[in-house]
Parts: sequence; C-alpha cells; structure tokens
Amino acid sequence: MPPGWESEPLPTMSHISPGIERVLEINRRALADPDEFWGKVASELYFAQRVGPAFERMDDPPFGRWFPRWKTNLSYNCLDRWIGTDLQHKVALHWEGEPGDRRTFTYLQLWKEVNRFASVLQDLGVGEGDRVTIYLPMIPEAIIAMLATVRLGAVHSVVFGGFATQALADRINDSKSKVLVTADGGWRRGKIVDLKGLVDPALLQTPTIERVVVVKRTGQPVEMDADRDRWYHEVAPTKETKVAPVMVEGPHPSFLLYTSGTTGRPKGACHSTAGYMVWLYYTTQAVFDLSPKDLFWCTADIGWVTGHSYITYGPALRGGTMLMYEGAPDFPSPDRWWELIERYGVSILYTSPTAIRGFMRRGDEGPKRHDLSSLRILGSVGEPINPEAWRWYYEHIGARRCPIVDTWWQTETGGIMIAPQLGLARYALKPGSATLPIAGVDAVVVDEQGRRVPPGERGFLTIQHPWPGEFTTLWGDPERFAQVYFSRFPGVYYAADFAMQDADGYFWLLGRADEVMKVAGHRISTTELEHILLLHPAVAESAVIGRSDAVKFEVPVACIILKPGVPPSSQLREELLLHVRTNMGPIAVPGQIYFVEKLPKTRSAKIMRRLIRDVVEERPLGDVTTLEDETSVEEAKRAYLELKSELERVPK
Repeated sequence: MPPGWESEPLPTMSHISPGIERVLEINRRALADPDEFWGKVASELYFAQRVGPAFERMDDPPFGRWFPRWKTNLSYNCLDRWIGTDLQHKVALHWEGEPGDRRTFTYLQLWKEVNRFASVLQDLGVGEGDRVTIYLPMIPEAIIAMLATVRLGAVHSVVFGGFATQALADRINDSKSKVLVTADGGWRRGKIVDLKGLVDPALLQTPTIERVVVVKRTGQPVEMDADRDRWYHEVAPTKETKVAPVMVEGPHPSFLLYTSGTTGRPKGACHSTAGYMVWLYYTTQAVFDLSPKDLFWCTADIGWVTGHSYITYGPALRGGTMLMYEGAPDFPSPDRWWELIERYGVSILYTSPTAIRGFMRRGDEGPKRHDLSSLRILGSVGEPINPEAWRWYYEHIGARRCPIVDTWWQTETGGIMIAPQLGLARYALKPGSATLPIAGVDAVVVDEQGRRVPPGERGFLTIQHPWPGEFTTLWGDPERFAQVYFSRFPGVYYAADFAMQDADGYFWLLGRADEVMKVAGHRISTTELEHILLLHPAVAESAVIGRSDAVKFEVPVACIILKPGVPPSSQLREELLLHVRTNMGPIAVPGQIYFVEKLPKTRSAKIMRRLIRDVVEERPLGDVTTLEDETSVEEAKRAYLELKSELERVPK
C-alpha cells in the first residue's frame, strides 16, 4: 500500500464486525443463487410478465442473461408506479440553472412531461428499438427525453454536451440514430454554449437523422431547417396526453453510452432494461441508504454513466428527490455548491475526488460560510480518492459526522460495484478504501497469470461472475466486446484497474492498469506517484504522465499545483524530488516537475493527462472539445517554457 494510505478505522466509525459479516453473507447468498436473490429484488418492481428464471447462464460473453423472458418498462417503474399514490405529489426534481433560474417537478408533473415528450417522439416515428441521440445541457429536458425514449421501448444515446461536432457525428453514425434531441444552447461560466451551432455541421455527416427536436433554453437566434428541425415547445401537445409504456423483455437495450477506446474509435456500451433497472434499484438503497426525506445530489453531467444511473434512474426507482444543476461548481462564485446545499437542504452529496481537491485548494472558508448541516452522507466517484482528500471531505464538508461512500464502478458495469453499504449495515471506513463488493459482485484481484494474489499485494481487478447491471455488448461490435473485456483473463470481466485487498478484505483501487509508465523496464502507476506527491504538505493537486525517452522508454513528469501561500521555487522542486525518492524509490523520481496554477480538466472534473503529454512532448494538442478551461493548456505551455529556459541556464 502506498505510504499515507495506512490508517486505522476512524474513531467515529467504530469497527462493527457483525455489520461486515452481514454484507459478506448477503454477497455469498447472491453468488450462490443469483436466480433466487435477484428474482426476489425484482419482485419489488413492476413486471408485466414473469416467465422463466431471473438469471440464465450463457457460454459466450457476458456469460449470463438477466430476466430474459420477463417484460417491463424502465419509465413505468420510475414514474407510473408512483401515480395514484401519495408520492405523486412528492418533489421528484429540483433544478437550478447557472443564471439562477429554477424549476421544480413533482412525480405527477414529471410523468406528464415525459408523456408529452414521448408523444412528440412517437409522432416523429420513433418506435421500439429505434435510437434517439440526446445532446442537451444539464436541463430537466435531458432527464425527460431519456425517460420518454425508454417509455417507447426505444434506445437513447446521450452525448455529453461538451463534445464538439465530429464527436457528435461519430456517435450518431455508430448508433444510426433516427432522431436527435438538442437545444439552442446552454449556460457555462456566464457564456452561452452554442449547441445548435455545433449540431448543424454534424448533421451534414449523419444520413440516418430524420428529425431534430430543439429545446429553447437560452433564446438566442439559431438556424432552423424547415424540413428537419422542430421546436419542442411548438410540437409538444398542449393538452394532457398519455402514451402507453411499451413492455420489453429484460435484455432489450435501454441505452448506449460511448466510452473512449484505445484505438480512438468510441465504444458504444449497450445496457439492458431489466438487469440495469434491478441493479440501480438495489445499489441506490444499499449504498446511499435513501430515505423518503432525503434530497440526493449527484453532481455528474447527464452525459456520463453516473448521470444516467444516479441522477435519472436510481433515485426515481426509489421514489427519491433529486437536485440537478446546470453550471460550473465555482461560478459565479467559489461558494456556488455550498449555496445550493444550504438552499435546498441536500442530504446526500455524490461527487468526484477531483472536485473535492479543487475545493481543498481554496481552503475551508467557503464551506464555513454556509449551513451544511442537512448533509448526512457524502459520496465519491470517478477515480480513487486519496486519503488527504477523503479526510478534508469528511472534516470540512461532513463536519466529522457524515460517512463517506467511496464507490468504484465503470460505464460498463452500469452501477456501483464496490462501496460501503450503509443501507445494509454500519462498519468501519478507511480513508481511501472502497471497502466491500456489492451483493453478487465476485471481485478478485489477480496477477498476470490470472491467479488470486495474497492480501496486501497489488494486482488486476476482475469480476468473476455476471451481475445484473453489466453491459451486454458493444453496439455493432460483439467481437471487440469479447476481445477488450473478456480475453485478458478468459471467462471473467477484466476491469483494467489495479487494486489490492487488505487483511480485512477491504478493496483499495489504485488507478488504471493502462495508466502505467514503463521506466527502464519498471512498471510505475501514475496514480500511485500522484498520491505520493499529494502527501507532501505543499502540494494541492498533482498530475503525472510518462514522457517518451530514448533511454528509459518513459520518464515520469509531474505537474503540481501548490497550496495557497506556497511559492514555487527550485528548492521546493528539489524537496519534492527527494520526497518521491524517499517514499517511492529512485526509479519513480520525476524527470521534471512543473508548477502550474491550473490543470487541464474536462467539465466532469477529470484531468486530461493526454493534453499534458502533448504539451511536454511539444506536439500538436489533441482533441480539446471536452476541456473545461482552455487557459489551463496555455498555463501548462507557459510553465513548460519557463522550466525549459531555467534548465538551460543550469551549468552541466
């Protein structure tokens, strides 16, 4: 385990072994008889038909089918189940736009809007199995369009609103979508993002698109093709309408979500209907302990799987209340998130370690100015959370009273796979550990030969048994599906993440196995080196990449953001090099360290390490369409040139 990751259970989270035993026993039951276990969970949801087993084994990847002859509808279970009950008047969604405009929907109101949108799609010829691409900002219509699409038995493909023209066109063409749903624009850091202006050139390359539905968000003038484009507010029915939900079999695809591939061609992960639904219904409760009084805020963008699973579907399947916010976390002031938590009374906050570290840099004055007492559970998602960020989150946001659910999962897994399970039991939390697998997740850490490694040893994370939320294929490319995910260790799912189990059986996620530098024949994890640098008291954020080297193949290069009040200096650089040498070894010492004011990040707060590599290797920048702030790349360039000049002045 990297230095600084060892820790005793927090004093406020005393070790309760019966709690751990309960979680382990539930997992054993789910693995021993998946048909019985998941059939029982599914009995709490609506199925129009229940024929045959809940789980059916297969010989080929993904080696199992869930609810193969059962019939249901995802939209019905999120909305219709609550209509006619007391919950129909409960708030389903609070929404706030970046300029401060607000909208609220009860379950009844949301159900009506979804029926209206479904009616529009139906009139445009969308039916069972058709694909609908959704390219919207973080507005309620994004959720409404998703629920309306699956209501018709159609398949949605949500494209992140930060992607530009070519990325959108590629995804439309791969899915062969029939209809595109977009908006005139959206707000980001006080500026209008011209979505329609990005859509029009993309549609010159997408012959399958027949109609475009445009939601009016900003009111800016846009070009409308009279034969193709329709304003949503003009074609939506003015009278109350009802669209019957189409009942589909369990394996029927509900959505495609494109992930980056090593070849550069996006991979369309295809998720089922029933298995995905049951998995979210279960994990939302098991992890977040959702109660009727909770207000759940997942800060992810709707274009990523976290936004699908824990904004749109998971809380609605439980009749929960969600918060959705359009803009940047620190605009127009660094306090924006804390203002929202105080205003709406957020009780569950689910965000990324990168966002947490960004707030850490600003100190704790912002959170102190707001009443955050409504919070009771904090969540972390997207990457391993380093212990320092875990503790800051726990102390300054959760006031040392909110447990942190550090969750591991992927686009491909559909929902959370390893996490503290507060809805089942209370047990010790360890800063930096995702703790234990969810019921039915047979997680095993293996070596290069696929053999289980002993506790305390790093290896590759695999999932040895099918689970309900797993994706079913890569759209139109089953051969690639089998090769990428099931060939490294035949018969099991390869997560491409490093992990370790400690003596208590807790899992520690140690970063991507494909984010590894090969330095003079040694494999070094960029994530591990970043954590080592974060242990130094002067470092607020770090990003490490491997720079090509003629002798060593690669050498580590680190970009460092210092804490407020700490000035950059040659002395500090030498101190950090010694710090790495002492804590990780000479082979991991960076060849260069840059001090920067900001790092290039996506709008979902992930560091774009490939752009840092482009800067350091002095080559043209790759795609920057998802970049949150273009000035961060310029900042990195300036830092590089300054360091290069400084090094040239140093006597050899």
